[in-house]
Amino acid sequence: MVDMSLAERTRAAVRETPFLHEAVRAGLVNYRAAARYLDVGPEEAVAAALRRYAADLPGPGATGGARVTMQSGVGVAGRGEPVLAVGDREFTADGGELTGVLATGDVPLRGAWQVLGRCETADIDPVAVGVTGETLVLVVERRDGPAAVRLVEDCLEK
Repeated sequence: MVDMSLAERTRAAVRETPFLHEAVRAGLVNYRAAARYLDVGPEEAVAAALRRYAADLPGPGATGGARVTMQSGVGVAGRGEPVLAVGDREFTADGGELTGVLATGDVPLRGAWQVLGRCETADIDPVAVGVTGETLVLVVERRDGPAAVRLVEDCLEK
């Protein structure tokens, strides 16, 4: 087995900790505190490695090239137009009690992670989510629809 350098160990530890990776990428981290948390080597050296790693990362958020719309009346396994299929569950626009938020255009896969994190902090409990490089679909309870639209727009604008 090849020994990893301190910088390589630091980067690997950050990549294994998604919340810290996002904070480093956003420039919202205290490098010394993060170095203590990671505990992969001497604090000052790890903090320096974190600073170098942060400089190499792209900024947070997406490109802002997505269009976000809302589809009310989404239900599970109905007869309407399919909105999202996950496993053996299909969500359709058939007059159901749910709302679908659809983002189309330039939607990075990490957009789903950002949307789900924001849903958690906004007390929105998603029913389902699906994402490709061009589409993100978030299915929520009807009462959460307008807030979910604003949340998805915000995540994809940054």
